[in-house]
Amino acid sequence: MNEHHEALKLHLKDFAGLTEKDMNNAITYWRTRKIPKGDFFNMQNVVCNDLGLVVKGIFRIYYNDPETDEQKNIFFISENQFIVSFRSFITRYPCYYYIEAMEDAEIVYINYKDLNALYDTHPNWSKFGRLLAELFFNYSQARTEEFLFNSHEERYIKLTEEHPNIINRIPAYHISSYLGITNPSLSRIRKRINL
Repeated sequence: MNEHHEALKLHLKDFAGLTEKDMNNAITYWRTRKIPKGDFFNMQNVVCNDLGLVVKGIFRIYYNDPETDEQKNIFFISENQFIVSFRSFITRYPCYYYIEAMEDAEIVYINYKDLNALYDTHPNWSKFGRLLAELFFNYSQARTEEFLFNSHEERYIKLTEEHPNIINRIPAYHISSYLGITNPSLSRIRKRINL
């Protein structure tokens, strides 16, 4: 068992209360993968077959508007967060988004078929599935509510709390896209916060 599997065990124990026995029954299903900067965890119009845990690196989930060819960042995923296009993963329909590594990244992942086999045979893994669904529902609703109820500055602060050092790790224009603002607006927000 490698260090990534150890990180996975710790995370899953905290996240879903999985026991050592639960993990030992499942560890052979979880594989490691290195994804170089600029490569993809999943592509637009492709069914997402894997659920991963980010061990190292940061990813962006973005939509490429076919009419304007503009890329719109929707989510960032960094260390100790699950990576998946959840809707595509559970419905088996093609994904609307790209999931791209913004740094050289490493993940531990399981495929759809193996995870569902665990759901069917291990009650604690079924609990994991329910908690995972709740987590991704929460992500989706929180993102919608941010745009409805929070200012650009509040969204920026929340982003930096969820992804420490993101400012030093990815280009500012990606953060502007995520916040739905221009680069000059982002500069003004950063200046106000750093005063």
